[in-house]
Amino acid sequence: MDILDDGPEASKTGPSGNTPEFTVSEISGAVKRVIEGEFTRVRVRGEVGRVSRPGSGHLYFDLKDPNAVIAAVSWKGQVARMQIRPEEGMEVIATGKLTTFPGQSKYQLIVDDVEPAGAGALMAMLEARRKALAAEGLFDPARKKPIPYLPAVIGVVTSPSGAVIRDILHRLRDRFPRRVLIWPVAVQGQACAAEVAAAIRGFNALAPGGKVPRPDLIIVARGGGSLEDLWGFNEEAVVRAAAESKIPLISAVGHETDTTLIDFAADRRAPTPTAAAEMAVPVRAELATRLSEMQARISRATQTRMASRAQRLADLSRALGRPEAITRPRRQRFDLVADRLLPALRMVVVRKRAAFAPLEARISPKLLQTYLRVERDRLAGLSDRLLRAEQARLTRAQDRFARLAAMLQTLGYQETLRRGYAVVRGPADQVLTSAATAAGLAPLEIEFQDGRLRVLPSDAPPPAPAPKPAAKPRKAAKTPPDQGSLF
Repeated sequence: MDILDDGPEASKTGPSGNTPEFTVSEISGAVKRVIEGEFTRVRVRGEVGRVSRPGSGHLYFDLKDPNAVIAAVSWKGQVARMQIRPEEGMEVIATGKLTTFPGQSKYQLIVDDVEPAGAGALMAMLEARRKALAAEGLFDPARKKPIPYLPAVIGVVTSPSGAVIRDILHRLRDRFPRRVLIWPVAVQGQACAAEVAAAIRGFNALAPGGKVPRPDLIIVARGGGSLEDLWGFNEEAVVRAAAESKIPLISAVGHETDTTLIDFAADRRAPTPTAAAEMAVPVRAELATRLSEMQARISRATQTRMASRAQRLADLSRALGRPEAITRPRRQRFDLVADRLLPALRMVVVRKRAAFAPLEARISPKLLQTYLRVERDRLAGLSDRLLRAEQARLTRAQDRFARLAAMLQTLGYQETLRRGYAVVRGPADQVLTSAATAAGLAPLEIEFQDGRLRVLPSDAPPPAPAPKPAAKPRKAAKTPPDQGSLF
């Protein structure tokens, strides 16, 4: 018990003699000092067991082998600096220090760095992830989109301070200058996967025709490095973002021998960032030369086609004969007919004049005047008949109107008023026909023969008479004085 004897309370003794007494916290602190003093910084190799990531950002997991299990924890700041996060079933080497957790009476390893236990373990995990994502169809060739021939805007997702972006811009400037939008991201470390995925989704979220132009093509680029350096491009978030991109995407991560999972999800894979720039745009000089060649070919083809059509037309025209040979007989026939046309017209005039001569004798001005006079007399007679008929109809209408006016005067209520009757009207000038209706309305208006009179209903209660002044009290009669009795 040398450890206990060194404690600050070693001098305490209990009722059973010289055996010292300790509190739970004292024992826990002594154990913590021993473990932390014996194991300052260790490297532990094992398989990752249960992994927990609470909302605090800390990481809790187990390291195990066939015989034992050690609880491990990485604080939020340590997790952010890790190149590779531990996953369940992964064999790793964890570096940290041993300590205790008094709240649960256990010892644990505070891990500040995790590395795979050899490249084989990391490759095995990468292959398992590739198969799982391929089973979902994220690498299906049918999903891949064609690269635009000459994009107007190119979005580049890479580090703004590396040589990669300078190589891409230099290559684009040499081949065919295009507008380039750079989305700066970390291309290594814990933040790499999240920033690259956010950049791809950010470019896709841009609205066409907005203030910031939407790229026609995206290039995700990074230089070469080890498997651990490129691990961010193997994360599931990056692969899913590349597969979901509506904009065609070229992956240019690492050198030609490096392969990451984003290469399978991208629409095209470039062996280097410079090769990605070459895939993105054609060479302007070559394009101009090709256009010139195509223009020359079109010009030669047009000239050749026009020459062949002209030759064909000439061949066909020989079979048609000369135009003079076709028109000369018709012209000669027209000359013969023209010589006979004038005598024939004269003959027609003579014939028409002979046929008109008998009619000329029957038509004279006197006969026409007689015809006009007869028709004028006939029209005058018709006009007189129409006038007399209209006057008769008007007379009948006037008589009928006079009868109706007399009947209206006889049957109108004014005649009734002359016989002593009256019309009672309400406040809204409505005619009242019953006493019950008139009882509740005031004032009323009575129309006589010679005018109207406003009245009040007679059955209204009369006004109460004014109270009479109270009568003065009478003075009491004076009692005569008592005269006494004579008896």
